[in-house]
Amino acid sequence: MASASGSFNEWLHESLKHRMLMVMKSPYFMIQSPTPGKMDRLAAFIEVFKLRIAVVSTSRASSPGSPALLLAGSEDEGNARVVFRLHGFSEVPDDVRVVAEVDFDNEANPLMSALPDEISVPLGGSIALQATAMAFLTEAVESRCGRSAALNRLAEVLMLMVLRSAIDSGAQQPGLLAGLAHASLHRALVSIHEMPAHPWTVDDLAASAAMSRSAFMSSFRTTVGMTPMAYLGAWRLKLARRHLEAGEAVKLTARRTGFGSAAAFSRAFSRAYGHAPADLKRAGAPAL
Repeated sequence: MASASGSFNEWLHESLKHRMLMVMKSPYFMIQSPTPGKMDRLAAFIEVFKLRIAVVSTSRASSPGSPALLLAGSEDEGNARVVFRLHGFSEVPDDVRVVAEVDFDNEANPLMSALPDEISVPLGGSIALQATAMAFLTEAVESRCGRSAALNRLAEVLMLMVLRSAIDSGAQQPGLLAGLAHASLHRALVSIHEMPAHPWTVDDLAASAAMSRSAFMSSFRTTVGMTPMAYLGAWRLKLARRHLEAGEAVKLTARRTGFGSAAAFSRAFSRAYGHAPADLKRAGAPAL
């Protein structure tokens, strides 16, 4: 195990060194900025929903139905990869190196339900992914101080990189993932995610996406699968439920999530979840 991982690390190190040299030789190195105006499409989800990852033994599959992440592949065959599976692995691949179970508030988080059943990202396509995988494997095979914490943190970074890849790749079906991948619509979605209490109008959101009102409405419905106002309302209710579960007062929650009054919030919440916000606080109902 140790010698194989050592060989894998050497391969990653040489590949990283080569790629970094190529980047540094580029005339644009240190003067080119990231894509202008690109918005962070993951920030709000990371802030609202807690990402927890636990490394488990490679000798067993992940818990049935639980999202899982694994690092697998052979340096000799050039198929080293990170694989995420939404419903876990009933059997792990023969070339598995590390397995981790993923909890990103799976039931409550709309991003998790928008992901495809499987995402496979080759390590050779990203310098950062290779470097993280190399550090991850090193921690996995060595018994050092803080090993468990380091493994879990590195696994979180790997998962975020997988999510980036999923967003960048887009989706074939309408939904949140397709919207986040859209060159213009993602701006409106990020605006909603980051400022849910703002009194958004369709015109405001169309302007944030740099689209005409009619084009925005048509594209949003086709790509995301619902109207902008319906998505805004659903996101506000998701956040409201999180606040209530944390013990926040109904009136404060209504104000923080953009509802005009506690009464309007209570009506919307009851329609969505089948019970009043106050009932959730008393019963401590699980997230939906």
